[in-house]
Amino acid sequence: MLAQLLASTLRVSTPLIFAALGGMFSERAGVVNIALEGMMLLGAFGAAVGTLVTHSPWLGSACGMGAGILLAALYGLFAIRLRANQIVAGTAINMLALGLTPFLCKILYDVTGSTPPIPIDQRFRTAPLYLSWVLVLVCWVWMKRTPSGLWISFAGEHPEALNAAGIRVNRVRWLAVLISGALAGMGGASLSIFLSSSFSRNMTAGRGFMALAALIFGKWKPVPTAIACLLFGFAEAVQIRLQGVSLLGSKPIPVQFIQILPYLVTILVLAGFVGHSRAPKAAGTPFQRE
Repeated sequence: MLAQLLASTLRVSTPLIFAALGGMFSERAGVVNIALEGMMLLGAFGAAVGTLVTHSPWLGSACGMGAGILLAALYGLFAIRLRANQIVAGTAINMLALGLTPFLCKILYDVTGSTPPIPIDQRFRTAPLYLSWVLVLVCWVWMKRTPSGLWISFAGEHPEALNAAGIRVNRVRWLAVLISGALAGMGGASLSIFLSSSFSRNMTAGRGFMALAALIFGKWKPVPTAIACLLFGFAEAVQIRLQGVSLLGSKPIPVQFIQILPYLVTILVLAGFVGHSRAPKAAGTPFQRE
């Protein structure tokens, strides 16, 4: 029982890890990214469609990452190039993805609810799980040991100093936002072709915001953020196990109360730790080169 719960925790935390690491790049570079939810959703759709067309989960996940990058590019246009309010722009991106995916489903498959099921031999079994933890290590090394990782950190902490060193701040921010979209798209792909057998309408169900909460809880660092994703994944795994369970011979717990458990944990974590986390100093502030 415990082994199954731990295995389920690792599996369901995989999309959160991808999305949270993507958000880390964007926010460490100074661009607040609440559009992770929309990027994940479009990535899940792109991965499902790509897999159905190519019959390969790897090519399908590449399509999901591409979809995330396209949405990230649109977000970057408003947040970086046009210097729009990043919260408003991110909210608009989420709403766009929420309406665009059923519209595209209707065009491609004449339904608005979901894509056709993907055969089991064309879906991932364990690869995204291992890949997510390899990515945690890669991100830690990148942010700590490479010049581009330091550029990303300076773009969010001291953009004027980075600009004085001859590095274009907005170019670094563009790179970070596009990486964010690719990883969020991969998070969505792991939902539709790893944890599920198809894309379904609004299947992210707030996981983009959970990933953002894990990022805040992890203080914008790869390893603590991944551990926070495990916490939220554990809450989701527990709620899956509790469905249909009755207490002391009484009627089963209403499923609606069980399903709110991951979101309740998210709220409690944010309420308890958000005051102890310091965001990058320039996060949310557009940079204009003088």
